[in-house]
This record gives sequence, structure tokens and C-alpha cells, in this order.
Amino acid sequence: MIAEIQVAPSPAGTPEDPHAHVEAAIAVIEASGLRYEVGALGTTLEGDDDAVWATLRAAHEAMLAAGATAGISHVKIASVGRTMDSLTQKFR
Repeated sequence: MIAEIQVAPSPAGTPEDPHAHVEAAIAVIEASGLRYEVGALGTTLEGDDDAVWATLRAAHEAMLAAGATAGISHVKIASVGRTMDSLTQKFR
């Protein structure tokens, strides 16, 4: 499974670290052991369906646990039997 998540916390961070709540979500994805790429507007990850779903939920929850008072996560899911590389290599 390939998925992309964009967390949109409110507020986005703290005065000291304006992206702290987004970075908390990315840290969860990084710690998951799944293959991932951080992009300008979201983070793409791939792996076993159950692991991806669990990581998406954990990333959303991490945003809130980091101090966001509210947040929306925009998620795209692709069940295509392909890899991130196979979908992007032509353009790199």
C-alpha cells in the first residue's frame, strides 16, 4: 500500500518551533520503519496495509499529543501493487 498524509495542525507549532506539531507526526512515520519520503505538502509512505494504516493514525495522534489544539489529516491511499519508486522514477 502507498499512502500520503498531510497533517494540518492548529496551531502549526510553537513560537520556538513553528512546525513542532507537524514534525511530531513526521517523527512517528520515521520511527515506523516504513519507507517514506517527506515532500513539500505531505509525506508519502509505503508498506504492509496494516502497518501503513496504524502509522497514519499514530501520525495524526502525535500531532495532537505534541500540543495542537485541533487538526485535520488529509490522507490519500493507493492500493496499486506498485512502489513509490515505480510511480516516480520516470520523473527523477
